[in-house]
Amino acid sequence: MEIRIGIINTGRELSFDTGASADEVRSQVAAALEQSTSHLSFSDVKGNSYIVPTANLAYIELGTEELRRVGFVA
Repeated sequence: MEIRIGIINTGRELSFDTGASADEVRSQVAAALEQSTSHLSFSDVKGNSYIVPTANLAYIELGTEELRRVGFVA
């Protein structure tokens, strides 16, 4: 699933693919915002880690969990 994170006062967004489901990411973000934690941490399918400060979050866009189709569709 693709995640796009917008950060305040930054022209670019952080975009990566993760193996976590949309519900897992949604509950992780909601829990971090409710508990006023200082940062969120994510990992992508390649093993890279991302730490994002919760105070500077503009938005988080969750992509679909649908696999991409390859080939021709009749």
